[in-house]
Amino acid sequence: MSMTDPIADLLTRIRNAQVAKHKTVDVPASKMKVAIVTILKDEGFVDSFKVVEAEVQGALRIQLKYGTGGERAIHGLERVSRPGRRVYCGKDEIPKVLDGLGLTILSTPKGVLTGKSCRRLGVGGEVLCNVW
Repeated sequence: MSMTDPIADLLTRIRNAQVAKHKTVDVPASKMKVAIVTILKDEGFVDSFKVVEAEVQGALRIQLKYGTGGERAIHGLERVSRPGRRVYCGKDEIPKVLDGLGLTILSTPKGVLTGKSCRRLGVGGEVLCNVW
């Protein structure tokens, strides 16, 4: 079965696993997904992740993060650019999520970066998703 939007699948699996209070979630691996999860780890939204090798594609095992009272670290995930509607922004048009409390992830010529990194480097690109 082919999947039309693997990034939306990644975000949906993370969202569903956190609502169900799972400790880990497995997702089919790809370079783009690894880059997105690396940003989520660096920004403190997930605890850790590792790539589990398999014969065909491999899997990405993500350790989800919760607070001391069991509250979720990720309150919202939103896919912005989709296969049917691509959303691009220039270096001066990079959106802020919750007035800087959230995170925008972009695909740029310099790789997958956060909105903050894009502003600092002066590059724009395709807005992949928002996290808060």
